Amino acid sequence: MKPARHRNPVVLAGGIGLGAWAAFAVLCLIVDGSGAPLPVDGSLLSWSAARRPEVAVAVARGLTATGTDAFPYLLVVLAGLAVGRTARQRTVAAALGLVCLVAGQAARHGVLELIARPRPPRQEWLTHASNWSFPSGHATTSALVAGLVIMAVAVRAPRGRAAICLVVGCWGVLVGLTRVYLGVHWFTDVIGGWLFALGWLGVCLCAAARWLPLRPVTGPRTGDAPSSGPSSGASAHPVPAAEESAPRPREDSRGSGGSRREGARGDRHGGRCTEEAEARRTQAP
Repeated sequence: MKPARHRNPVVLAGGIGLGAWAAFAVLCLIVDGSGAPLPVDGSLLSWSAARRPEVAVAVARGLTATGTDAFPYLLVVLAGLAVGRTARQRTVAAALGLVCLVAGQAARHGVLELIARPRPPRQEWLTHASNWSFPSGHATTSALVAGLVIMAVAVRAPRGRAAICLVVGCWGVLVGLTRVYLGVHWFTDVIGGWLFALGWLGVCLCAAARWLPLRPVTGPRTGDAPSSGPSSGASAHPVPAAEESAPRPREDSRGSGGSRREGARGDRHGGRCTEEAEARRTQAP
């Protein structure tokens, strides 16, 4: 039976990101070449326009508002603060998350100006919108933020991380879909935003793995006991170098046997002294 192969997450992310970039490039060529909405775009816009009760519109407006302004940046900062274990690690993680998000927005804006795709007709709009249509800014931002938060949750691995990742992922998807429901984006705009965000996350993760250390240099944790055991071959307390190099006195080669022989000779000498004393007393007048 062959052992299971563990895939490197960085390599896996790079492969997914590369596939996303390839699909995004194909979609850009289709959107830029046609100059008109695709059949799926018109069908979904018509379906949304026919199903717009007031409650659903209010919920969609509230949800789409979380994909812009300060809320996405706040989520990224909180994710960075949660992933670190020290103050320095938290600051660095939050800063890197913000750099990833801001740089991704700048790159998306460049594609936006390059494609210059018009939005759906203004009479279909149920919320404010500006600039060109492809790729969707709300879809890109929410997908980037969702990816960063999911990576932070996966690193810290708290209990219930699957549920947290599912909620965050659904939030990122729903923000993009509200743009179609509210009539300010074509569906392919949203697909393009998701693909762009997936590819950008792959780039950022590979760059972080390439230029950042794999593991932080940290000191011993408080409460860790020093290792000791027969296999370590070293005492728990370090011995000064002078004491280690100083010659040790040689042990008596006679050992316990020599001590016993010395004791026997002493006993015989004491016995002879006693006999001589008894003989002098008997000879005395």
